[in-house]
Amino acid sequence: MENNYDVIIVGCGAAGLYGAINLPPDCRVLLLCKQELTLCNSALAQGGIAGVYHSPNDSIALHEKDTMIAGGYRNNPETVHLLATHAAHEIQAILDFGVDFDRTPDGQLHRTLEGGHSRHRIFHHKDATGAEILDKLIRKVKTLPNVTILEHAMMVGMKKTATGFSANVLYHGSCTVYNSHFMLLATGGIGRVYQYTTNSKIATGDGIAFAYENGAEIRNLHLIQFHPTAFNDHHTRECFLISEAVRGEGAYLLNCHKERFMDRYDERLELAPRDVVSHAIILESRETKSDHFYLDISHKDPDFIRNRFPMIYEKVLEQGYDMTKEPIPIFPCQHYLMGGIQVDSNSETTVPQLYAAGECSHTGVHGNNRLASNSLLEALVFSRQAALHIAKKMSSVSETYETAEFPVPKQPKKLPKGLRTEIRAIMQENYFVIPHEEKLPEGLKRIEEIRNQLLTEPYAIDVDYVEAKSLATVAYIILKTCLQGQTSISAL
Repeated sequence: MENNYDVIIVGCGAAGLYGAINLPPDCRVLLLCKQELTLCNSALAQGGIAGVYHSPNDSIALHEKDTMIAGGYRNNPETVHLLATHAAHEIQAILDFGVDFDRTPDGQLHRTLEGGHSRHRIFHHKDATGAEILDKLIRKVKTLPNVTILEHAMMVGMKKTATGFSANVLYHGSCTVYNSHFMLLATGGIGRVYQYTTNSKIATGDGIAFAYENGAEIRNLHLIQFHPTAFNDHHTRECFLISEAVRGEGAYLLNCHKERFMDRYDERLELAPRDVVSHAIILESRETKSDHFYLDISHKDPDFIRNRFPMIYEKVLEQGYDMTKEPIPIFPCQHYLMGGIQVDSNSETTVPQLYAAGECSHTGVHGNNRLASNSLLEALVFSRQAALHIAKKMSSVSETYETAEFPVPKQPKKLPKGLRTEIRAIMQENYFVIPHEEKLPEGLKRIEEIRNQLLTEPYAIDVDYVEAKSLATVAYIILKTCLQGQTSISAL
């Protein structure tokens, strides 16, 4: 019985935690955290959470419109409406959990502006909003007696059973099989499929790969957001993000000549949506034959900059730049995934009883390009949708649990070095901001070879192997959908 649960949640970012919080108190929940609870992309979110909440000069209709415009009107209007209308509920909920949003001198919640928004509707905690929200969600979920949390526990195998799902979990050096009637995948993004990303090291697309292998539809995985203003330090694969909010507060984008250039690409200048700005930087780099670009907010009051962006200020200062006095080097970098595991408005996938929420899911709210600060909101809204739907269906499922078998290679081989590095290089060269159409066929062929090798060779089932297989699967789907003009793909 100790290995059987009503729900297994894979991932402990905002979506996973909030999903657990919103499940009924009599629901037995297993929460699998790949590493420590605080390591996830949610904790890295700087700008804030968008929403219409006691906003006299804003409206749900305007938030919807801005979201649709940023997404090139390729969004799902139904889920966009859900996102915007539920924002007030989720913002109130996390305020009740103790989230400390910044306030104005008279005590009102402060709202800032970011690219693509027509109103000041971004609630924030300095420039570390994600970390603040995650901290309060962790505190809340730890008080729930119905939730079992396993840290440093990685799902290395997943199978659909007659009664739900079995998860093969690597924990403390050995594998244990856990069963559930429902599963919620909240495994985050795919950043590590690229050489340079703003994502944390655990963002290897595991949930997407497992969903694909179990027959779920994967949609629009080629829709990848490259953030235009990552700190341009290519010494590490994790690039520090310079928040959208810096441009929202008046920062200028400069080319290698330290000249503003956005007027040549979009009338919204620095406040154009992220995909527009990233494309502009790449086109400008081709024009100037240089990848040296800068973000400059030094014309603003130094005390304002230090107080508004304390974390960013300290981070770039550590790298030798004082943003109160000089421009800081930036360049586009992989940041976010708009596509993912296809779900309906209840966050249920095309596989019954399997749900997905957060960045690994495809709700359709983002269209072709995510509007700034809609990601934390999406994680909360749609993980709650999943929890509410699971609660409705719990009484109709079997009380028994079937356990799947996960064969172990008899003579396991060690994973050869260099496969993950090769995958990243192929993706960086073939599909970065503007796809390299001539190289895509060759890139896809090599990715297919790597993935087939990982699927057929008897490699030891460990973290390195599972992450390599996930990255190969994600890269395969991205390049295949891009090359063949598909929007969705399924293994079955």
